[in-house]
Amino acid sequence: MRRIRAAAIGAVTLSLALAASACGGGSSTDGGGSNDSPKTLTYWASNQGASITVDKKVLKPELDKFEKQTGIRVKLEVIPWSELLNRILTATTSGQGPDVLNIGNTWSASLQASGALLPWDTKHFGSIGGKDRFVDSALGSTGAQGEDPAAVPLYSMAYALYYNKKMFADAGISKPPATWDELVADGKKLSKDGKWGLGAEGANLSENIHQVFVFAKQHGADFFTADGKPDFTSEGAVTAIKQYVDLMAKDKIIAPGNAEYAQNQSLSDFAKGKTAMVLWQTASATLASLGMKDDEWGVAPAPVRSGTPGSGTSVNSMVAGINLAVFKNTDNHDGALKFVKFMTSDAEQKILNKAYGSIPPVKAAQSDPAFNTKATAALRETLAKSAAALPQVADESQFETSVGTAVKELLADAAGGRPVTTESVKAKLEKAQQQMPAK
Repeated sequence: MRRIRAAAIGAVTLSLALAASACGGGSSTDGGGSNDSPKTLTYWASNQGASITVDKKVLKPELDKFEKQTGIRVKLEVIPWSELLNRILTATTSGQGPDVLNIGNTWSASLQASGALLPWDTKHFGSIGGKDRFVDSALGSTGAQGEDPAAVPLYSMAYALYYNKKMFADAGISKPPATWDELVADGKKLSKDGKWGLGAEGANLSENIHQVFVFAKQHGADFFTADGKPDFTSEGAVTAIKQYVDLMAKDKIIAPGNAEYAQNQSLSDFAKGKTAMVLWQTASATLASLGMKDDEWGVAPAPVRSGTPGSGTSVNSMVAGINLAVFKNTDNHDGALKFVKFMTSDAEQKILNKAYGSIPPVKAAQSDPAFNTKATAALRETLAKSAAALPQVADESQFETSVGTAVKELLADAAGGRPVTTESVKAKLEKAQQQMPAK
């Protein structure tokens, strides 16, 4: 999910959404909903840029272009990540939502289970040019395996390590760290005189999940069993979360104030030279908008425990991205399909992904030279070789809420000088697991 992001997911649970049934009135279609309002669409876009204002500047010209081509006016609302999932879940239960919306790709299976989203079967994919236009890794995060996808890939992303070249040179560091031991060692050299080695978004629940998911994979752990049951307290999961929180609690390379960050403040600190490194999804466009010049920063694969990134325990990113979904009860079914076709066209994929510094999930658009720069080469390599999809299970969004909150509380303990022990980590995770829906 990422661009990553001010995602502090609230307490609305998926169990509410699972009780929803999508309904549509008027002139029905084969996919549900109606065509009662053929001249307008409502679109909920996620906050991808440095601000909502930036997103509107990116999207408005493209939506105007769509209106000129089709005669359909798009009512745009850009929603902060801190509100987006709750807004979507409320819409699935009330039936009062947009026609088309952005969803974090990690939520695909959870929202699919609500029954509120239009399934992307062969016919619907055919209306936008076919499923084979999209790369496999992006399609892998569009819903539960064996079911028609709940959404279509729009932006693809991966985590990388962004570092400040001058701060590294001043500290006598000649290259970016490739392992966590190297990152901690470098971070300690950089954490002085009011500046810090690494930034974090400690109050951002989804960001917490993205980070600890990768740490867990590197320790050979998953947060769900093969049959989809929560498994939050395994030795690998506990070790992974403690290692992440210890970057603040023990290693002291993350500023205590980062425990309260949830609105991309760590990226702003990085752009201002207050922090030397950040682990981020496709940061280049946002860094430019924050006034940082391209030659001031470098990018490298996110660290692993030892060796180099790859599959298995050398996973160094989740498969991040944004998907485009249609509510079943849309009152402009045909217009919604036209809009998805427009947004995933080769031309628009190049425009939008260039603007956000992300990677097009549409194969043909990736040939553009803009996606072979230093900013995107590491991301493409990561997506191809060393990224893993978060569990595509119905309870994934509740997992983000419960475990993400546990990590947030542990970081708050670290910031407050309270001890973070293996026992305290396990206790938080036991509580988080108890909050999951009963099977």
